[in-house]
Amino acid sequence: MIRYSLNTDSRQIAEEKARKVWDYLIATWELRLEGDSDSAERRYQAAINIAKSKGFTYLTALQVVQLPLEEVLKRIEAATDKSGKINETELAALAGTVDPPALTLSGALDAYWPMARDMVQGKSDLQIRHWRNPRMKAFKNFIDIVGDLELEQITPDTMNEFRSWWMDRIEGEGVTPNSANKDFTYLTSILRKVNRAKGLNLTLPFDGLKIKEGKKYARPPFSDTWIREKLLKAGAMDGLNTEARAILLGMINTGYRPSEGACLTSDQIRLDHNIPHIIIQPVGRTLKNHHSERTIPLVGVSLESFRAHPQGFPRYGADSASLSGTINKFLTENGLRETPKHSVYCLRHSFEDRLLAKNVPDRLAADLMGHALVRERYGSGASLEQKFEAINAIAF
Repeated sequence: MIRYSLNTDSRQIAEEKARKVWDYLIATWELRLEGDSDSAERRYQAAINIAKSKGFTYLTALQVVQLPLEEVLKRIEAATDKSGKINETELAALAGTVDPPALTLSGALDAYWPMARDMVQGKSDLQIRHWRNPRMKAFKNFIDIVGDLELEQITPDTMNEFRSWWMDRIEGEGVTPNSANKDFTYLTSILRKVNRAKGLNLTLPFDGLKIKEGKKYARPPFSDTWIREKLLKAGAMDGLNTEARAILLGMINTGYRPSEGACLTSDQIRLDHNIPHIIIQPVGRTLKNHHSERTIPLVGVSLESFRAHPQGFPRYGADSASLSGTINKFLTENGLRETPKHSVYCLRHSFEDRLLAKNVPDRLAADLMGHALVRERYGSGASLEQKFEAINAIAF
């Protein structure tokens, strides 16, 4: 039997209070049960909730003993019932003697996502998936090899085991060192951030993981002759779906990134202007960097491709992930790659080479390509007319 005074002589007020008191008692009992759980995680969360229900913030035992004596006594009193009996579960929560659960690798990754909200702000759902997937892959690879360890169990031997697994793949399967180094980068950055944010003060053995990579070669540009005689040959692109074909042709005289072209909306395609142009902006997604936001005149085959698609490209606008694969597969199957190293992205390199050949100033070229400058930017940059003159001189 539980006797609890509601401190009123009004039956109506008593009934209203009784419901609230009963709900409070039930919640308190449930928290106590959680506090007796065998699960360290549930026990720790229950301790936080019990402290909160009593009007306190959960503190560690070390923090509690540093409080003024009056505050410590208030915590002990809050865990004591009217008969003077102390509830051990509540006292543990208020005295801070419930240890936090050990953080595992999988738990660290779960803890990381809320900490990284600023990293995905403004990104589309597709961009968020692309951002998350390699990080998830790195943790999956690591856990598959070493197990879902607690962070404090990670030793230099642990990291050497993972590095050796990657070396075996590089030597035996032809995987590139770059793939391994990406895993190392994601692991170290995430675990270091969690370590700092959680105040774990762990010394994580992440030095010396990087695997030496060979010389990287820039993508080769398509030659003018190849673009003119192969890619723009009558009927050469007939087997490619109309939207992918239009994006490719649009790229020839604009140099935009494939995803930038794919995500253009009708508001960003200005065909009724005296100089038709496109405006690359972060609409519903983020751009590679702030330099990527730019205006590019439409000329020649690129203008014609957008005239056929004034509303944009709904097939690829929401999910441009398959675009490059579709185009590159078509180029391969139809003998339209100038060399095996050529891909659709090489049209961007061709565009920049043609600007260079015409001695276009570096500021103007950077503004058209969406590149950073090695010096400070001053003024508003080139006008639409100046950009038109530069592109018109090199356009197919």
